[in-house]
Amino acid sequence: MSSFCQWDGDTLVLNILGRPRANKTKFGKVIGKQLEIHVAENPVRGKATAHLVTFLAGEFEVAESAIVVVFGVYNVNKQVRITAPKQLPCLIAKRLEEK
Repeated sequence: MSSFCQWDGDTLVLNILGRPRANKTKFGKVIGKQLEIHVAENPVRGKATAHLVTFLAGEFEVAESAIVVVFGVYNVNKQVRITAPKQLPCLIAKRLEEK
């Protein structure tokens, strides 16, 4: 991927750098080819990743089942696939428009 996000048909692919133990779950900045996301959960047995999926489902207005963690369930470096997102957060919409 040339960016932290790209389309694969109707599926949005995101490369994420997770930052667990944050005060609040929120989008951070773009670091290289990853989108930093602060997660308000401890990285214990995939809990932070599960919390991240819940957050992303709300932000993209999809069911949690529409989000697949391709790799990185137990790692800060992750790739997720979001099928048919109904909404794009500003940061992501802007990056996709640039392409």
